[in-house]
Amino acid sequence: MGIQKRLVGSYMVVIFITVLILEIFLIASVRFYYFHNVERILMNQAELSASFFQQYFAEDDLEAQSDRLLKGFSHNSDAQVQIITTSGRLLQDSNGFHGQIKMTQYPDVQTAITGIPGVWKGKDPVTNEPVLAVSYPLQAQEKGSTLGEVRFATSLTTTLHTIHQITILLISVGILVIAIVTILGLLLSRTITRSIKDLKQAANRMTEGDFNVRVHKRYQDELGSLADTLNMMAARILKSEELKNDFISSISHELRTPLTSIKGWVITLKANGRNNQMLVQEGLDIMEAESDRLTHLVDELLDFSKLDNGRISLQFTSVDLEQLIWQIGRQLNPRAVRQGVNLEVQVEEDLPNVSADVNRLKQVFINLLDNSLKYTPHGGSIVVRAYRDEENVIICVEDTG
Repeated sequence: MGIQKRLVGSYMVVIFITVLILEIFLIASVRFYYFHNVERILMNQAELSASFFQQYFAEDDLEAQSDRLLKGFSHNSDAQVQIITTSGRLLQDSNGFHGQIKMTQYPDVQTAITGIPGVWKGKDPVTNEPVLAVSYPLQAQEKGSTLGEVRFATSLTTTLHTIHQITILLISVGILVIAIVTILGLLLSRTITRSIKDLKQAANRMTEGDFNVRVHKRYQDELGSLADTLNMMAARILKSEELKNDFISSISHELRTPLTSIKGWVITLKANGRNNQMLVQEGLDIMEAESDRLTHLVDELLDFSKLDNGRISLQFTSVDLEQLIWQIGRQLNPRAVRQGVNLEVQVEEDLPNVSADVNRLKQVFINLLDNSLKYTPHGGSIVVRAYRDEENVIICVEDTG
């Protein structure tokens, strides 16, 4: 599974769970609000009616006054009003029901008989529609005994229809939110995965050896920083490759020259060296010098390989610069004499020792002098000077080449 699918899938799961929890909470809150509101209205009406009865009709016969009580209780209410005796017999009903009807099957009626207000929600057995009923005890004024009860009942059809419409609206909004978040998740994930795809394609091309490729930086974020890092790495690798190729090309050219010289002298000595001892000696000297030069070139190539692999290290020791420079001058002086070049060493006395890698330092000086000997013509001069300048030691190689 790709990153985009995982990202969008994660967004969808989180948003779906969040919307589902909110939907359940909102729908439950709406149902509670409407049902509680209807119950509270009926309870207030029932309590007000019971208080009116206790104040004005508590001493009268309930059955004799039931018609007047019904008219008074139902005058300001749209609910169905019933007056019930303590035995559960229906005395009056605002919907016109009469006769010996027992109401004890309703839980709210049974509760109100005990002197406690009761609430019941269910289906009307006659109309089969959902109703909410509140029964309130009618009590005597002094003793507080229950003389009967008043019951307010109302249909919940309109309320349930309203709740149903609000529920559909909430679900529609939830679906719309999920759809919007899904689209935004796709767009957002595409911005992320597009940068990742660019990085992957560039990395694949670099794996194949194409270090000229560059990653397009789309955004100033972590992926943008990674693109900069990858581009920088590719540029450095490309530069390193170019330096390596130039170095190998240069070394190949340098190696070919002494090999050609050695081979030429071998052929010459084979042909003319039997009776010419001076020619043999000269040829051997040249071949020895060229062999040393080949060894030096191979050492340089190995050093470059170590440097490229990060395995080269410097061994710092205390180096006597005066002795080192005089030693290098004596080593290269025979070559300078053969070339007709005047090699002069000028070292100030009492030079301080320095902390350095003596072999690398010697290699640097030999390379500089080798370059001077290579390009200084016959009769020219090379001067190696070393002197102290405050806290530094200055070494100069000057030539007329």
